Amino acid sequence: MKGTMMRFPLTLPSLFERAGKLFPQVEIISQRPDNSTHRYTYADWFRRTNALAATLQHCGIKRGDRVATLMWNHSVHLEAYFGIPIVGGVLHTLNLRLHPDELAFIINHAEDRFLIVDDVLLPLLEKVRGQVNIEKVFVTSFGGCQRGSGAYEDYETAISNCHSTPVRIELDEDDALGMCYTSGTTGKPKGVVYSHRAIALHSYSISLPDNFCISRNDTILPAMSMFHANAWGMPFAAIMNGSGLVLPGPNLQPDRLLDLLSDNQVTLTGAVPTVWLGVIDALEREPDRWTLPEGMRVIVAGSACPEALFRRFDKFDVHVIQPWGMTETTPIATVCTPKPHMKSWPDNRKYEIRAKQGLPSPFTEVRATSDDGEIPWDGKSVGELEVRGPFIAAGYFKLPEESSRWTSDGWLRTGDVVTIDPEGYVKITDRSKDLIKSGGEWISSVDVENALVAHPCVAEAAVIAVPHPKWQERPLAVVVVRKGSTTTEEDLRSFLCQTFAKWQLPDAIVFVDQLPHTSTGKLLKSELRRTYANWSWQPVDASS
Repeated sequence: MKGTMMRFPLTLPSLFERAGKLFPQVEIISQRPDNSTHRYTYADWFRRTNALAATLQHCGIKRGDRVATLMWNHSVHLEAYFGIPIVGGVLHTLNLRLHPDELAFIINHAEDRFLIVDDVLLPLLEKVRGQVNIEKVFVTSFGGCQRGSGAYEDYETAISNCHSTPVRIELDEDDALGMCYTSGTTGKPKGVVYSHRAIALHSYSISLPDNFCISRNDTILPAMSMFHANAWGMPFAAIMNGSGLVLPGPNLQPDRLLDLLSDNQVTLTGAVPTVWLGVIDALEREPDRWTLPEGMRVIVAGSACPEALFRRFDKFDVHVIQPWGMTETTPIATVCTPKPHMKSWPDNRKYEIRAKQGLPSPFTEVRATSDDGEIPWDGKSVGELEVRGPFIAAGYFKLPEESSRWTSDGWLRTGDVVTIDPEGYVKITDRSKDLIKSGGEWISSVDVENALVAHPCVAEAAVIAVPHPKWQERPLAVVVVRKGSTTTEEDLRSFLCQTFAKWQLPDAIVFVDQLPHTSTGKLLKSELRRTYANWSWQPVDASS
């Protein structure tokens, strides 16, 4: 039927203009590397972002040109988040923790035309400068460092000298807005391109009350990286809603992060589990040092959140929420918040639900498949999670040969092994490559890891499969003990016996000072598998 609704594209400029007109006095706070603070308002941000857009147009940016950023979380990065896409450019956030060779590969593969870089990261850029062909580099005054060679332009000077306003161009909602490369542990990184429509719908989705519940009453601190997976969409959603923003720069030490959360009365924040394990340790050591807002929400993603972390934060009236997603899903595809009838459930059962990855977000559909087809939603059957929806990637940038990641009927194969219960809650039991098959039975490394972290002496744990001459594979646990604590292998095995059958227990537990992580904070199990590939098992009977 014709003549129903206006043909109005879902594009970033409408969210940008809305923020500038409706929320000019809202504050954006940035922490610099020296712990000094920069403050300005949405009105200042709106003016400077327009100046960046006009500067890029003066430099000759064309629709679809990639503009890379090599930056920490701060206000100028937020200017780039909007200033690049509103004139048709593609925001390409570069992971500053990558090896220079990998960084050069990504820049060249993306064919980045311009780059905005923090002065404190110029030494990293210098390592790849001879391997890439970037037309123009703008340097921000983030750390007050030397600018380097004359080949670089000063960001502040460039936008100050641009007195024109950007020419608005007609953008299609399917035009590219941004891109990010996966941080996979095998093979070359792969580029995921986000459309304006995907970002708009994702921002709306995570803002809903049953997801992150983002509103103009929030002050948000994205402690996850703005250089990876759109900082889980938080910057876009914050600007859409008119929320206050606190951007921590590189200052994610537990005490410093707690200072920022307390001093600015942050109501919503998020990061990977390793960040919050350090924060809760500090909070428990000095509970009277910080005053956190009542009911502050903490989004924990990147790897499975241990159930113990929910319980520990609940004692401080801090509410942990676990979502799930990947670079290919923009990235939040499921969020775990309880249904109303679950409020009367016993605490242990409620924690069991909260530790799952949750319900599919609006506009997202999920299913799980095994060799026998789609599995039932019974909470027991196991299969690989598949997802589809308007903010799920349909392919990789310039890699048509990678199409096997998608099913013939258009679902993305995630590589995560899950159960889905009758209520619709997804629980990841493992990555398909991390499941342990012992004597024909499957063991979930994630379940054992989460149980280990619940032990009061354990700071972090990883469980991997190691080849075994009799049982095919057996679990090996690698454990980091909390500072000031002591424990033994026998103690941890006895603790696990409360939850697991004997055959599911690790046959050995190795104690280390730290675990390897990817550049985005996930456990790097591939490195652990290499380290312990030649592990020699002592005789242990795993059959009983």
